[in-house]
Amino acid sequence: MSFLDQIPLNILIIACLTLGLAPFVPEPHVLEKLKMLMAGTLIKPVDIADLVMHAAPFVLLAAKLARAGLRAG
Repeated sequence: MSFLDQIPLNILIIACLTLGLAPFVPEPHVLEKLKMLMAGTLIKPVDIADLVMHAAPFVLLAAKLARAGLRAG
């Protein structure tokens, strides 16, 4: 997990705000894909790959914050 320690927190926040939420209009792509996942319509491989790409910054940010919290406490 040392690769998480090497990624600066501000880079992950910027990645979440840009790649994670792009395109911004009409709604963020990650939200659209999560709605499809909840509805059971996320079946195409391109949609699954799209969800992974847009959700990756949020997953990395959550892992980094959880790791920092565990080390501090």
